[in-house]
Amino acid sequence: MSEATKTPGSSSGVMATPEEQKRSAPQEQPKKTGPLHTDRGDTTIEETVVQKLAGMATREVPGVYAMGSAGRRAFSALAERIPGSQTNVSGGVSVEKGERQTAIDVSIVVEYGASVVDVSQGIRRNVIQSVERATGLEVIEVNINVTDVHLPGEDQQDKQSQQDQKTELQ
Repeated sequence: MSEATKTPGSSSGVMATPEEQKRSAPQEQPKKTGPLHTDRGDTTIEETVVQKLAGMATREVPGVYAMGSAGRRAFSALAERIPGSQTNVSGGVSVEKGERQTAIDVSIVVEYGASVVDVSQGIRRNVIQSVERATGLEVIEVNINVTDVHLPGEDQQDKQSQQDQKTELQ
């Protein structure tokens, strides 16, 4: 004799088997687990946090001269001259973040003579380690866009032209 009970609200009197009862019962949502989702609460991390961590980790890699495109770097240089302004460490970094994973895009300028392959590997290793350790998010990819090569002596030429402009204004 099989166990069957009348389905609640059923006017036909058809008996439901225990398996059918399990399927029709409201399902409990699985609890989110992980370092950011615990029984005592959830932790959310903004994309800007991941951007800053990735930017700092990228700048630590030997062979990285600057971050971002030429336009972005020029804008940042002007903004940093404003008294009380902060250095933009997230420039040249974009992030796509989900609840548990993130993907990071980095734009850099490499030093002349540095191996782009070695610099890229160093950036990936450093960014993944830094972001995963600090946030608990899994970094699924780090894409690197090399926008320029910094040539020796470019800084001296830039400084000289800035000094010439200041002299002309006085």
